[in-house]
Amino acid sequence: MFAVTGNSIKKLRVEMGLTQKRLAELAGVSQAHIAKIEQGRVDPRLSTVNRILQVLKTGTERRCGDIMTDGVMFAKPSDSVLKASEIMVKNAVSQLPVLDKGKVVGTITEESIIRNLRSNLADENVRNVMDFSLPAVSEETGLDVVRALLEKSAGVLVMRGKEVVGIITRSDLLKTIG
Repeated sequence: MFAVTGNSIKKLRVEMGLTQKRLAELAGVSQAHIAKIEQGRVDPRLSTVNRILQVLKTGTERRCGDIMTDGVMFAKPSDSVLKASEIMVKNAVSQLPVLDKGKVVGTITEESIIRNLRSNLADENVRNVMDFSLPAVSEETGLDVVRALLEKSAGVLVMRGKEVVGIITRSDLLKTIG
């Protein structure tokens, strides 16, 4: 049987290459509390121990925040399809989330543009050709979840609260191979 002690938590933390500060951030406690637990000066609640052990268990798994592309470019529903396609070509991206008043309302993709190709398409508004919004996950979401989402979607938005802070596409996952 494995006894959870301050010393065993410290040993696991060090093996994972985590600082007390980073473990505290991931577990939602203070760095001082981690230090006291490791020194055996406090007897933590079971819920705190469980959160710490969950972090230590999954600590080596890569998270969305580790591989996302930040600085996400957006289109507005009122933008012309020409403007959106120029942004996509210039930046070598295959999709743009569509933002209206700070909220993601859809996605314009190469596929949606090609599907709607006609002589006056350049002048049409993005809202007329956009698809549904890309799925969204938090920065701490594991890559196994994103992999499954990317089987059905061109990309996954990465959120911090209600703010889009990044995007992950299939090419971002390919970069993790090496």
